Amino acid sequence: MSAVLDSHGHVAGHDDHHGAPHGWRRWVFATNHKDIGTLYLLFAFAMLMAGGVLALLIRAELFRPGLQLVNPELFNQLTTMHGLIMVFGAIMPAFVGFANWMIPLQIGASDMAFARMNNFSFWLMIPAAVTLVSSFFMPGGAPAAGWTLYAPLTLQMGPSMDAGIFAMHILGASSIMGSINIIVTILNMRAPGMTLMKMPMFVWTWLITAYLLIAVMPVLAGAITMTLTDRHFGTTFFNPAGGGDPIMYQHIFWFFGHPEVYIMILPAFGIISQIVPAFARKKLFGYASMVYATSSIAILSFIVWAHHMYATGMPVTGQLFFMYATMLISVPTGVKVFNWIATMWKGSMTFETPMLFAVGFIFVFTMGGFTGLILSMAPIDVQMQDTYYVVAHFHYVLVAGSLFAMFAGFYYWSPKWTGVMYNETRGKIHFWMTLISFNVTFFPMHFLGLAGMPRRYADYPMQFADFNALASVGAFIFGFTQVYFFLFVVLPTMRGHGAKAPQKPWEAAEGLEWEVPSPAPFHTFENPPKLDATATRVIG
Repeated sequence: MSAVLDSHGHVAGHDDHHGAPHGWRRWVFATNHKDIGTLYLLFAFAMLMAGGVLALLIRAELFRPGLQLVNPELFNQLTTMHGLIMVFGAIMPAFVGFANWMIPLQIGASDMAFARMNNFSFWLMIPAAVTLVSSFFMPGGAPAAGWTLYAPLTLQMGPSMDAGIFAMHILGASSIMGSINIIVTILNMRAPGMTLMKMPMFVWTWLITAYLLIAVMPVLAGAITMTLTDRHFGTTFFNPAGGGDPIMYQHIFWFFGHPEVYIMILPAFGIISQIVPAFARKKLFGYASMVYATSSIAILSFIVWAHHMYATGMPVTGQLFFMYATMLISVPTGVKVFNWIATMWKGSMTFETPMLFAVGFIFVFTMGGFTGLILSMAPIDVQMQDTYYVVAHFHYVLVAGSLFAMFAGFYYWSPKWTGVMYNETRGKIHFWMTLISFNVTFFPMHFLGLAGMPRRYADYPMQFADFNALASVGAFIFGFTQVYFFLFVVLPTMRGHGAKAPQKPWEAAEGLEWEVPSPAPFHTFENPPKLDATATRVIG
């Protein structure tokens, strides 16, 4: 059957062979990058809600001193599972969803390189997520060793620990397959004329992130497999009774864990680097330096892992090396922040919701970066280690970093996804409620940490009560604001309620994604587009 092309060179909708399939088969057997991207994003939001419920249980318990709702053992299960679900179930899959949706559109490719593997890597996540969440109902309850799964606690947990390890293996396999797909797609399927240094920043950040994932996910797999053999097969990698070393686990875990932090923030940098120039109506300042800074962050992330371990009795020489290396990694991050501000400088800025979230991201992420710089100093970190100062720091980086960037990306690209404009007033309500409640929740935690309140404790003395009550109120407002976002922003746009989106809703936005109609047709760029000299527009 010959394909009928419309005026844009896309397959016309009445050609049954090329049209979107209908019903449940469209989603279960999905090989189209847009459908799989949508599945990833919906899955990630569901996991965000699951992890959020656990977070609100934690904050409800900490609202007042004394034990209110849960016992300390369940409290530790909640903190552990909240971390695992948010990191591996919400943040990472959401960015893979953005990658699936946007990378083929941004590089002029017809789809991802390995469409069936793309489907498989998504559907692996469902049994992994079910296994992870169901561990609450196993004998002894869910894993309670902290999301870092430190030995020797992990060697003493019940059967849910094995379920958790199994789930992490499956999620890791999914991540590795997704990364291979992204790398092959970017390197082999760009439209003719799109050189590497003409790629959009979002594509660049994901190319580097995918290499990071392939490098470090097997390290995590090794660490948890050694834990598994310690538990059941008589090995003593981390068991001191048999000559093992629990500190070795920490080294292996953080060799994965620190690059993992950048895996969760680099795609966010890419999204912000797309949005700021569009609403400042200027070219991105220092494109090449942004690419080199991103690469530098990725490389340096492999030599700073033990700054998480200053309190383990590390020799002073080691502390000095990791301290200076950690300070060094703040330089390329500072370059990025400088470039975003320089892009906005004397720009003709407007503040629609995507730009609000982007500016909010820059402001709050920079605060998180500075608290990280403070923690990089060994003498200070020894005091702050395992206090609420650390909790405040990484939530400023991961919530105000990754999550704010995702919200910005949703508002920026959803007109292209759905064909309708979101409600601007509701978007701004979502932004201001999120920004204010986030800071009310996590800013007081800096002071709690400085005053010596340890994290992962279900109870605390009276002097910490006021700031904890404030943080809990903020957390509930923050959580319900995200429910509002789903019910009153996401669902209406998914159902097509709202003003029809033009092909290019943001006048100064650049990139091939704005060269296709809104909503983006089921199949795009079946024939490689001819690009202009900037590789941002299609000729003819």
